[in-house]
Amino acid sequence: MYGVVDIGNTFAKVGLFEANKLIEVKSGLILDELDDFLSLKKVKKVIISSVTKNQDELNTIFQDTLFDKLILSSQTPLPIQKDYETPHTLGSDRLAAAVGANFLYPAINCLIIDMGTAIKYDYVSVSTHTQQGTFSGGIISPGMRIRFEALHTFTKRLPLVEAEGIPPLIGKSTKSCIQSGVVNGISAEVNGMIENYKKLGKCQVILCGGDASFFESQIKKPNFAPAATQEASQTLIDDIQIELIPNLVLIGLNRILRYNVEKPTTN
Repeated sequence: MYGVVDIGNTFAKVGLFEANKLIEVKSGLILDELDDFLSLKKVKKVIISSVTKNQDELNTIFQDTLFDKLILSSQTPLPIQKDYETPHTLGSDRLAAAVGANFLYPAINCLIIDMGTAIKYDYVSVSTHTQQGTFSGGIISPGMRIRFEALHTFTKRLPLVEAEGIPPLIGKSTKSCIQSGVVNGISAEVNGMIENYKKLGKCQVILCGGDASFFESQIKKPNFAPAATQEASQTLIDDIQIELIPNLVLIGLNRILRYNVEKPTTN
């Protein structure tokens, strides 16, 4: 059994895999709990990814583990190429999601929309000649919480509010106007970005991230049913397929781990 660890700002998320099958997901773990959890599950090999801690910090935290570990870094060999000017600044979550998308859809370009603290649009292109996938870059914009907090922080009288479902387009109070601006603004942004990326050619759109399920009904009006593992719901819009894959990052991390562990060695 292989384990993948995705460390966020506060908690870690762990996925357990048998080959390519995701058999268990555990969220909300603190760092001190990871070693015990993975040892209890008798995990033999683990890949560890973090957007907040560097490689030296992670090596120190996990120096006494009983399992073989791979710390994901900009130097880790990948099953896809990177066409990015600053690969050392590329977030490990973006990279893992790109690998996961290419693994699930190796023959088509993919647009990944990760809707979390930031909204990240990442494009994975596939060469028509070599069928090689390449992380081509993308877009980073503020997520829902950042937008609400920015309106409150950088103005004198606007209150801090939260989303309460999909609001009407025309707000009738300051609170509802803010909610409409943030929520409907993000919906318009995402749908507009999908239309722009369509101009690059046919692609598979994959939604992930903590806020993806909130916006699912507003992105081209699909009817999603969020999945617990790598199972996904799907809709066809024009020539674009849109899927919600909540555990895309975990799937990508497992692919990277298997690629490094199982690749043949050369003499």
